[in-house]
Amino acid sequence: MTHEYPRGFMFPRTATGRSSLVPAPPWHYSGQMLTIEYRTDPAAVAELLPAPLQPADDDPGAVAVIWADWQSCSDGFDELLDPVRSQYLETFVVVRCKYRDQHYSRCVYIWVDKDFAMVRGHHQGYPKKLGELYLTRAVRVGKAGPRLEPGGRFGATCAAYGRRLIDATFTITGTAEDAGFVNALPMLHHRVMPAIEGDGTDSLHELVTMRGFDAEVGPCYSGTATLQLYDSPVEELTRLAPQEMIGGYWREVGTSWREGTTLERRNRT
Repeated sequence: MTHEYPRGFMFPRTATGRSSLVPAPPWHYSGQMLTIEYRTDPAAVAELLPAPLQPADDDPGAVAVIWADWQSCSDGFDELLDPVRSQYLETFVVVRCKYRDQHYSRCVYIWVDKDFAMVRGHHQGYPKKLGELYLTRAVRVGKAGPRLEPGGRFGATCAAYGRRLIDATFTITGTAEDAGFVNALPMLHHRVMPAIEGDGTDSLHELVTMRGFDAEVGPCYSGTATLQLYDSPVEELTRLAPQEMIGGYWREVGTSWREGTTLERRNRT
């Protein structure tokens, strides 16, 4: 008796594929993003850029910390009618780098509050970990939230393993054409999986790039921001401590993602 190869984009792969933690792309995202940019010691950014990556030519110490409140789905849109499978928050830390004379954005730390979003990110090369993330929601009625106008105030937090990692605030002062410059380039990530032999080699080691398609953005609100990073025995965020704040941005964002491109492959042979 023969069996078809189990189906499913990610594990677990089964006879039907229905149990797969992540459905096959394309994936569609709509949400709100709070971006806070600042400058840190360029050497602290450089230590997160393994060869052959190099620091950005201009403003090499620039960092963005971003909170994103997402609703996502696959092409079948079934997740939207079962929102526990579509809604999640994440907080990610982005720097810029150079590879073969081209500049990229690179996510160096990221926390997310749902397993499907974490594993989906691992497929793309995002170093996602589980965390507890919160972001003040804008409102159009009532008093229990900021309005999208000058004076609107937001708070954002990131915690993991029972410890607060980041506190942030943002106050709208006006509008802007874009939401900063650090997270504005194609992403450059590593996809890695240590070999099962435990000999220090990797079964999967790829340098990949990607960006979305069908992007839509709403009005961008700019303003002042504060950011506080805290120590943790299993995190290294304070190595990127702010030396100078640049500013903050709030924007509604929509995008879709289908595939990336492998630039280098150093897989175990």
